[in-house]
Amino acid sequence: MQQTKLSPYLLCCLTITLCLALTTKTLFAKEWLVDDQVAYKNALKKVKAGDNIVLSNGTWNDFEILFEGNGTKEKPITLKAQTKGKVILTGQSNLRLAGKHLIVSGLVFKDGFTPSSAVVAFRSNKDSLAYHSRVTEVVIDNFSNPDKRESDYWVAIYGQYNRLDHNYLSGKRNKGVTVAVRLNTKESQENHHKIDHNYFGPRPILGSNGGETLRIGTSHYSLSNSFTVVENNYFDRCDGEVEIISVKSGKNEIRNNVFFESRGTLTLRHGNGNIIEENVFLGNGVDHTGGIRVINKDQIIRNNYLEGLTGYRFGSGFTVMNGVPNSSINRYHQVENALVENNSFINVKHIQLAAGSDKERSAVPISSTIQNNLIFNEDGQQPFTLFDDVSGIKFKDNVANTVAIKSLASGINQQKIELKRAKNGLLYPINAKLAAKGAKKNLTPVLKSATGPNWYAKTEGLVAFESGKTIQVKAEDDALFNAVLAADNGDVLILADGEYNARKIIDINKTISIKAKNQGKAIVTFQRSTLFQISDGGSLTIDGLDINGSNSPDASGNTLVRSQKWGMVYNYRFVMRNSKVSALDINHSFHFFDAGNGSFADYIELTDNHFSNITGDFLRLNKEIEDLGIYNAEYVILKNNTFDNVQGALVNLYRGGTDESTFGPHLAMFDNTIKNSGKGKRNKSASSLYLHGVQVTNVESNTFNNTANIVIEHTVGEPITAVKNNLFKQTASPSVKELHALGPHTAVLSNNKQSN
Repeated sequence: MQQTKLSPYLLCCLTITLCLALTTKTLFAKEWLVDDQVAYKNALKKVKAGDNIVLSNGTWNDFEILFEGNGTKEKPITLKAQTKGKVILTGQSNLRLAGKHLIVSGLVFKDGFTPSSAVVAFRSNKDSLAYHSRVTEVVIDNFSNPDKRESDYWVAIYGQYNRLDHNYLSGKRNKGVTVAVRLNTKESQENHHKIDHNYFGPRPILGSNGGETLRIGTSHYSLSNSFTVVENNYFDRCDGEVEIISVKSGKNEIRNNVFFESRGTLTLRHGNGNIIEENVFLGNGVDHTGGIRVINKDQIIRNNYLEGLTGYRFGSGFTVMNGVPNSSINRYHQVENALVENNSFINVKHIQLAAGSDKERSAVPISSTIQNNLIFNEDGQQPFTLFDDVSGIKFKDNVANTVAIKSLASGINQQKIELKRAKNGLLYPINAKLAAKGAKKNLTPVLKSATGPNWYAKTEGLVAFESGKTIQVKAEDDALFNAVLAADNGDVLILADGEYNARKIIDINKTISIKAKNQGKAIVTFQRSTLFQISDGGSLTIDGLDINGSNSPDASGNTLVRSQKWGMVYNYRFVMRNSKVSALDINHSFHFFDAGNGSFADYIELTDNHFSNITGDFLRLNKEIEDLGIYNAEYVILKNNTFDNVQGALVNLYRGGTDESTFGPHLAMFDNTIKNSGKGKRNKSASSLYLHGVQVTNVESNTFNNTANIVIEHTVGEPITAVKNNLFKQTASPSVKELHALGPHTAVLSNNKQSN
């Protein structure tokens, strides 16, 4: 048979067609589009190096993803969303990676929480870890356990050579570190992980220990090295506790991160030989914003820029700690051979050296150097506080515009300094001779927009009061209840003149403002044991109302306002202004405000109100009695109010225990008039103010007339207490006790007047 010869052109076309067909077949074979959990598990059994598993767009509820496999550097195995941001994992969902060269991207965790110890874990179990794997462009948004005291991680990194990058992590409200690098086995030590370009969004104040945003290691393994690099991340109002980043291992590099208005510090808590460089701290004058805290050996802190920081003590702009002689592994090791150079401290209120000095922490810093730093405070106040002998720190070639403490003067040159803001947004000296002082001009602070996934919006953590619609409400049956029910977050309800008798408890589960159209003309009574309950997600402002308890049940234990009795995970805010509250006396123990167990107020603010005839306590913020450093409110502010015949305590604010990981509670009480109060037989505190473990107290320019005295009990944390310029008529002087510290109390009691 004669064979037919193909032309070179036809042969080429056939070859290309065959190659395309084979390539297309290969590509389709390696991409597994799955639309339910069964299909996912079946695909996982078949994947090989270079394959992709694609989750179809939609909501995946209660999906605990186990992603196991072994790819290669050239051919990783990928788990990704069909469309980035369109695969939503809700309910009790999480992700575990185990194997080598795995990549996960594009997923969103929201509207739920992990039933296990982590939302994302770089292991399937203690023996099967992830190596050379990556989690990128993943969102974890308010994915918090509803039990605030139940601890978990959002990301737990095990294994070695893993990367966490361009993720969005915001709104963690329950206890536990947001991202934890674990060194609990040899396989996870000297890990060389990289954590970069992540957006760490607002983390609310936890009100206890356990609210770190990032932790590298634990005290038990802190003498091990991690070699973790943390760079180009944006920490946006990460306020969980005093430690934003807690370094508890050695040989880590923390560089070129931005800390924006975050309360707390980057803390070198345990471990040696870490490098902290080119980070930018922008406090903008926000309360308790801090910088860097130094502990342990061989730490290098250089070329960092710190501006507008207000924090003090362990949360100050810069802190060098005292250590414990022969310290156990979980306490404070002595600072030795620290190098602090070329940092800019601009409007940093406090630089504290040998901080924490006490009978136990008596090992002062040694063999350390602070050199070529720029120190500038526009108010002219020098920032240094020395708590012990600092002769073990050599000061050299630093410049400041303020007068240096005498013992530091040889190493700090005072001179006039003018600053100008550069293109990178940071301040530098105009004088070219000072170019070698402070942070370098080539710093490039990472932009917020350059972190996290570019397809997921970075939203505010809180809904602002009066940010929504204005709604007019008529004085009709159930009008107030129905108006609150129908309102949206941020709305303002304007009450017309008239009487509002609430038949049902009004549940506040959103941010709501309730105002009288004409002050004192909207009269509110209520028929249940409580008028307003602030529930999870709720915050309330009341302005200009006249509220009385005349229609409330004739029973003991009524409350005008309360937070949810238990189970709150969201912080709340409560504000009352220009209002009148009376007749909370139909029976005994009628309280004005009662905090539920586990609840936490960012602030309670009461201004220009009149309160009279209350048989119970006024503010009951005392539910956390386990003495674990937990408390019910961060800021309590009372200004220009009148209190008349309140039988219980005006403020019962309690923070027990000896933990030092929080800044609060704070009490500010100015220009109030208190008459005939605190003397009821059921007032167990036998005081007008009972403040146990409050960290910051300012009671100033108030009049106490025929009122129980103030009882203040200091616990730990070097609390700041000032009781000044008050008039005590027929009222005993304040009582202040140090429950742990030796010697006289540290409160400032000045210019108070006593009369009969």
